[in-house]
Amino acid sequence: MINKKINFLNSELSLEESKKEKAKFHVLPIPLEKTVSCGKGTAKGPKAILDASNELERFTGKSEPCVNGIFTHPFLNCNFSIENVMLNIEKITEEISKEKKIPIILGGEHSITFGAVNGIFKGLNFSKNEEIGIIQIDAHADLKEKYENQLYSHASVMYLLSKSKYKIAQFGVRALSKEEVKNRNLFDILYFDVEDIKNNIDLSLPKNFPQNLYITFDVDGLDPSIMPATGTPVPDGLGFNESLQLIKSLIKGRKVIGFDVVEFSPIENFFAYDFTVASLVYKMMELINLNH
Repeated sequence: MINKKINFLNSELSLEESKKEKAKFHVLPIPLEKTVSCGKGTAKGPKAILDASNELERFTGKSEPCVNGIFTHPFLNCNFSIENVMLNIEKITEEISKEKKIPIILGGEHSITFGAVNGIFKGLNFSKNEEIGIIQIDAHADLKEKYENQLYSHASVMYLLSKSKYKIAQFGVRALSKEEVKNRNLFDILYFDVEDIKNNIDLSLPKNFPQNLYITFDVDGLDPSIMPATGTPVPDGLGFNESLQLIKSLIKGRKVIGFDVVEFSPIENFFAYDFTVASLVYKMMELINLNH
């Protein structure tokens, strides 16, 4: 467990901007690594992202997303069973959402999304007709009922969320099994392949898709040429700006109530990838600010 507290963009924040009560964005580092099946290292992801964030400029060239405040929570202790970790994630994201703040989860493996979305749903105390729609940017569908006999697997997270009645739209998936194709149809999941995105077809969400959005960004959704630092890189992924333009288009007219960036496995002494993910997180904050 990491005891030292590290803050996102700490070198650029004023004292007021870093206050828990003031901050619009609440960053939650979750170094979970229990069900990864290929390359290892997701437990090191949150610290690498936070470290790299302190080399970023507060001004992106367009705005200063941090002006609305960024508070970073201590690293979540993941030295429990994965079931208990899920409950702890749910508890803290519920608390953050109750305060009308936006949880930003830094992974860690993709399984954390299940606890995060459930917690946010409880914390926002939606009326009967309100829902959360999930935008998933990923190389993999993650729709297996179980993987390696683990229910809360990184490869099963979207299956669990679909079964919990959340609406899902997948973007950039290019590696999936026949079981996942079947489940995609079973749960009526909206999806767009990389070719669809690159060919600029109409990527707008349908009118009946929930207005409240949670974004889960698996970094293997990016092309390995710019993001090899992940356990299961898949060729022909998205570009950095291409991904941000996609998110900008999807969230227009809707409300983002949280997001995560997961499956980052830093490569020792290759800091460009750390900075890429930290920049992605900060740019996503900017898109939320500009959209609200």
